[in-house]
Amino acid sequence: AQLVESGGGLAQPGGSLRLSCAASGFTFGHHAMGWFRQAPGKEREFVAAITYLGSSTYYSDSVKGRFTVSRDNAKNTMYLQMDNLIPEDTAVYYCTKSQGEIGPPPTWDYDVWGQGTQVTVSS
Repeated sequence: AQLVESGGGLAQPGGSLRLSCAASGFTFGHHAMGWFRQAPGKEREFVAAITYLGSSTYYSDSVKGRFTVSRDNAKNTMYLQMDNLIPEDTAVYYCTKSQGEIGPPPTWDYDVWGQGTQVTVSS
């Protein structure tokens, strides 16, 4: 199983970026997926998650209303649309695959991780 993130880069405060996560080596449509991020000097934190059909989505309080997670099972790809970016969103963003959804989304059993993509928000 492999996950490859793309779409990161430099954005100005108030700007937008769209991250993609391309999946291979497993049946993408059978698994919930998630996004996490890690800023320099901080622990990795949950950002968003989406169930296997995309019928339910979950967000951290820090991104709710600004970020939107979605997926296209026909393309084996998950997305994270990030709008109204703020400097505090600067981090490496990782996508991850869940193999079991017990408890709240930040604690799901994530077993495969991508290499990450850098997002920098600065003027």
